[in-house]
Parts: sequence; structure tokens; C-alpha cells
Amino acid sequence: MLASQMEHMANGRGFIAALDQSGGSTPKTLQRYGIGPDAYSGEDEMFDLVHAMRERIVTSPSFTGAHILGAILFEKTLARTFAGMPAADYLWETKHVVPFLKVDKGLEGGCPGSRGI
Repeated sequence: MLASQMEHMANGRGFIAALDQSGGSTPKTLQRYGIGPDAYSGEDEMFDLVHAMRERIVTSPSFTGAHILGAILFEKTLARTFAGMPAADYLWETKHVVPFLKVDKGLEGGCPGSRGI
């Protein structure tokens, strides 16, 4: 994390936006926005639609570091762009919003000495 990002998180005013929609609940989320399962074929197209929604949110003039300190991102979002820039770079360099990676996979196969949780 850059020193300027740490400063922003420590002393800024605002909230952290959860933009980490991932696989399990995505079809239901898309349905709520009027995009039924017949509008996409497979997981890749589904994630393309969700990313398009994320991009509309973060490129909105209202989405800035003046009110939003950080944004939690789904790992596949990091491989994509917002307004032609890598997603995390766009958030910080253009919007002054600190990007955070959602990490919730748990331990894969357990580690020596772990309880598998």
C-alpha cells in the first residue's frame, strides 16, 4: 500500500464500497437489474455483465475519494479495466479510492498444523 493510500484510509472521511460480487449470487443480482439468465451463456458472459455494472458505478462522477475511501474488488476484476485503465490503477489514480482485494477462499487442502478452517 502506498503511503498516500494509507494516509487516505487513516484520515479520510467516507466508507468502503463493496464491489466484490462473485459467482454464487451473481445470477440473482443480475436478475434484480433486469438481466435474466437468457441474456448470457455461461460464467464468462455473466461476469462480463457484472463487470459492466461495476464499471458504470466506478466511472460515475459521484464515485470519488471525497466520499469513498476504498473499494473491495473481486479477484477477476483485477484482470480487467475501468475506462481503459487497469481496474486498481483507475480507482486510485483517477478516483482517489483505495483498491482492496477480497480474499475469502480459505485454506485449500489444509496446511500442516492447520485445522482446515
